[in-house]
Amino acid sequence: MVEANLVSACELVCVQQCSDMEESSDLYDVYGTSGPLPRSEEDLDNVECLRRKIKYFFMNPCEKYHARGRKPWKLILQIIKIAIITIQLVSFGLSNQMVVTFKEENLMTFKHLFLKNYVDGVKDTYAVYRQDDVYDHIDYIIEQYGRLHNITVGNHEYQKDGAFYTPLSLCQEFYRNGNIYPGNETLDIDAQVKTECLKVYPMYHPSLQQALSHFELHFKRMLSVKITFVLKAINLQTVRHRELPDCYDFTVTIIFNNQVHSGRIKVDLENDVDINECRELKVTGASARNIYLTVLFDCLIIITCIASFTLCTRSVISGIQLQFVSTNYDVCSIFLGTGTMFVWIGVLRYMGFFRKYNILILTLRAAFPNVIRFICCAGIIYLSYCFCGWIVLGPYHEKFRTLNTVSECLFSLVNGDDMFPTFENMKQKSSLVWIFSRVYLYTFVSLFIYMILSLFITIITDTYDTIKQQQESGLPTSELQKFLSVCKDLPNSGVYRLHKNNRCFFNCCISRCRSRRERLTSEA
Repeated sequence: MVEANLVSACELVCVQQCSDMEESSDLYDVYGTSGPLPRSEEDLDNVECLRRKIKYFFMNPCEKYHARGRKPWKLILQIIKIAIITIQLVSFGLSNQMVVTFKEENLMTFKHLFLKNYVDGVKDTYAVYRQDDVYDHIDYIIEQYGRLHNITVGNHEYQKDGAFYTPLSLCQEFYRNGNIYPGNETLDIDAQVKTECLKVYPMYHPSLQQALSHFELHFKRMLSVKITFVLKAINLQTVRHRELPDCYDFTVTIIFNNQVHSGRIKVDLENDVDINECRELKVTGASARNIYLTVLFDCLIIITCIASFTLCTRSVISGIQLQFVSTNYDVCSIFLGTGTMFVWIGVLRYMGFFRKYNILILTLRAAFPNVIRFICCAGIIYLSYCFCGWIVLGPYHEKFRTLNTVSECLFSLVNGDDMFPTFENMKQKSSLVWIFSRVYLYTFVSLFIYMILSLFITIITDTYDTIKQQQESGLPTSELQKFLSVCKDLPNSGVYRLHKNNRCFFNCCISRCRSRRERLTSEA
């Protein structure tokens, strides 16, 4: 297979070199154009032989099979690789789904365990407004943390450092010094932020008063209160799927956010997950056969990917990673998902051999330069609207609060999504800003949907029409296509079979180059 490709490549190189050395009229001598005729019968045979070989090089796998009986091994290998990698992707996706479910349900569990009177769906409205409520909520968290063994229905456990449990960390961030008198409109404050942290060990102090009797919150200067602790758990749902369970470290952080100093302290619970291999695993009643089959399946994928020339590097890296029990699901999912995407896209190069199926590839290839130039110009206008909306509408519309949300909102408007809520949710506190928002949104929608998006579609459509007309007319568009258009031999005619003189293209190159050299010498 490799030798055949090298021979075909040499044919193309030879044609290019010979065509560069000869006059342009010589290429058209054999198909009826004006100019001198070939010098001998041998020249005609050599040119015809070379033309067939080049035409064979551009045949699709089915035509090559009819021409020489060569089976499309590369296409078969590509299909096999797509099948096994897709199966592996589905298997990994199902396993990753269990991981995501376990993480999300533990997050919800922690909110119900440690946030007082928590109700599902109140993330943006869960807050405290009184000083006693802040102390009460902190005291509730410490009590729940100390009674974890008696209240949780899961397999949660404290983290240990040697023989001792790791403590709960209670940190308060506040301005170092400050005298604030809103009634007199006076302020004297030190902007340096000071952090004060205290430790509370589990199962020793049942309440805040007993654990930290001298603990005091500086509400007027306070920026935030962070309570951090680590809990451990084991994901047992993978056992029934014949997979080894993983051990999880949940770093729970409860934040009392008072940075706005508006009298409303938002309370939020965040959960960072670290997945590790369990130190000791003993699972009885389950066969290890599936594990061995998974390892063999991974090895098959590695062998298949190595055999694939165009995707070998990426496949080998993915295959080596898949030999171990990988616990970094995010990185593994990115590599596996991206690799599978490129594997499927790689099939398009085989579709390009068929004239009726390669219209998409040819259109993308031809329109790509114009599309890039158009996107650069349209991107400048898009960014100008992003910055303008962020600065002007940000204080009055939640979708324009950050530059990221502005970009997402405008991109949704371009696609026709979420239009009415964007207009409706604009606050009418300032008449001038409200009028500006209408002009801003109407001009953006009109400009991008009716003009820029239409021009973008027109670029693709014009390129598609041009390529379609070329295919329907069947006229050769390049020197090589004109050279090959003379050959009317069908793939199943038998003339493409290899014989002893299968190296005739070298004789063609040598003879034609030698003739050209002799002609130049005689003219000199």
